[in-house]
Amino acid sequence: MRLALLSDIHGNIQALDACLLHARGRGAQRFAFLGDLVGYGANPCEVVERIRLLTEEGATVLKGNHDAMAVSPPAQVQTVGESTARWTHAQLKPAQLAWLDALPLTMQHDKLLLVHASADAPHLWRYVYDERAATASLDAAAIWPDVRYVMGGHVHEQSLYFRGSTQTLMKFSPQSGVAVPVPPHRQWLGTVGSVGQPRDGNPLSMYAMIDTARWQLTFHRVPYDHYAAAASILQAGLPAFLADRLERGR
Repeated sequence: MRLALLSDIHGNIQALDACLLHARGRGAQRFAFLGDLVGYGANPCEVVERIRLLTEEGATVLKGNHDAMAVSPPAQVQTVGESTARWTHAQLKPAQLAWLDALPLTMQHDKLLLVHASADAPHLWRYVYDERAATASLDAAAIWPDVRYVMGGHVHEQSLYFRGSTQTLMKFSPQSGVAVPVPPHRQWLGTVGSVGQPRDGNPLSMYAMIDTARWQLTFHRVPYDHYAAAASILQAGLPAFLADRLERGR
């Protein structure tokens, strides 16, 4: 089965639609959304409704930290993300907020453990930026039977780690569109990047697809109309920094 893995959409409907179209064109049979559907972007309602419809086709959806903030915005704002949480909360309908609130933090799918951040205390939203954090996440996943892969988002970058015969974790830098063999006799951890807010200096959207018949993982970069997404942010009265970030990819 070809499972498309999408994370960190952040209310960017233009990027989401581009990635869905791209994934379907490459044979995606199911979709998994790894959290942060909303936050930062100007179209949270449209993104939530698009993904809710996909659950009727069997899509898996997890909760991210920005989804949690949209449901219960902080009383005192200290970050840009917290400031947009109040705006996002006001845009979403009560049924949409209730749906986001009910989303799980993790989900096992065959040999895959899906999580937004780290499998090590997923509710703490720890970032998996390096081998140490990846090791903690993989070790924590051992409580799930048969799990050989941990797939997440949160860091807005694409990366792949694997545990070799020495039990030391090694990092692999994936290339867009190139299938990577990921045999289940090893343990693997991947971060699939951000659909709606890339931060590696490249504005192209990100997602990944895993083929569980061949055990191959392919990371993708997808062009989309980031100028339109940025314009929507400005029209909504959200901070201009968020629009600039889409154009710079950082």
